[in-house]
Amino acid sequence: MASSQYFESQPTVPSKRREFATAVDGIPMRLLTDRGVFSQDRLDPGTRALLKLAPPPPTTGNLLDLGSGTGAIAINLALRSPAAHVWAVDVNERANDLCMANAVANETTNVSVALPDDVPDDVLFDQIWSNPPIRIGKAALHEMLLRWLARLTPDGTAVLVVHKHLGSDSLLKWLVGEGWPTERLTSYEGYRILQIHR
Repeated sequence: MASSQYFESQPTVPSKRREFATAVDGIPMRLLTDRGVFSQDRLDPGTRALLKLAPPPPTTGNLLDLGSGTGAIAINLALRSPAAHVWAVDVNERANDLCMANAVANETTNVSVALPDDVPDDVLFDQIWSNPPIRIGKAALHEMLLRWLARLTPDGTAVLVVHKHLGSDSLLKWLVGEGWPTERLTSYEGYRILQIHR
């Protein structure tokens, strides 16, 4: 049976590409999407909430879009912070191909698309942005977050968007319990914007 789980490395559901246009706070993007990747036909509301409500990204340094999918967050960050280097990291190879194509189509030259193990070990991040893949399960999610939070610079932060019905409040408590000071910045239509400090 064909699978369409967006968190698999190689989705087996047949490809059916499509394109849509969107804009967040006046920043337009055109995004090529496909089956087997997250939010295949629109900018999902969680990502839109994160881009609209999180504090502005640093203007320089290394930024990470963790679980980048087709690259909506990475491309938005690259357009807002053209002097920064944006890393778009996802396990889904189909999503990564789309992200690379979208980076080119949106004329961003400061985006690097990579599988998790292909990011050089010496790269640290000034800020991490993520609409994390909650549906991979709690244990895998926690492992993923701890792996990448450990690569924040000493003054680095991370911003996440998680819906309250998908465990945002329990995730906040877990992060604090793991030694990562975390606060809820704001809420919008059930989505919580969480900020994590080094």
